[in-house]
Amino acid sequence: MLILEYKINPHPSSADLNPLWSAAWGAPAPASLADMLSRSLGHIGVYDGDIIIGFVNVAWDGGTHAFILDTCVHPDYRRLGIATRLVEKAIALARQKGARWLHVDFEPHLEPFYRKCGFRPTAAGLIALQSN
Repeated sequence: MLILEYKINPHPSSADLNPLWSAAWGAPAPASLADMLSRSLGHIGVYDGDIIIGFVNVAWDGGTHAFILDTCVHPDYRRLGIATRLVEKAIALARQKGARWLHVDFEPHLEPFYRKCGFRPTAAGLIALQSN
C-alpha cells in the first residue's frame, strides 16, 4: 500500500526537486525556484518517504488573487489521484491565506482535469515578452 505525505511549504532543495522536475517537465528545476517559493503564498510537496513525487506552487499578487503554478506528479505515480489532491490542497491553502480568487493557466488537454477540480473557463490574454 502506497502511503504518501502531503507537506505544506517543505522548501525542497534543488537536488531533491530536480529528479521530479526532470521527469515531469523534461528539464531541471529553475535555479531561481528557492527565491520564487520564498515569495509564494505557499507550495505543497507530496512525498513517498523522503522522495518528492509531486508538487504545486501557489503564487499570488500580494492581495486577493492567487495562481496555481507548476502542478506536477512524477510519471511513475500518475493516475493515482495525486494531482487532484495537490490541487485540492492548493485551493484550501489559498482560501486559508485569504485569497478571493484562484487562477490557473493550462494547456487545452488539461481542461477536463481542471474542470474536475472546480475551475471554470475564463477569457484571458497573453503576450510573449521574449522570443525563444
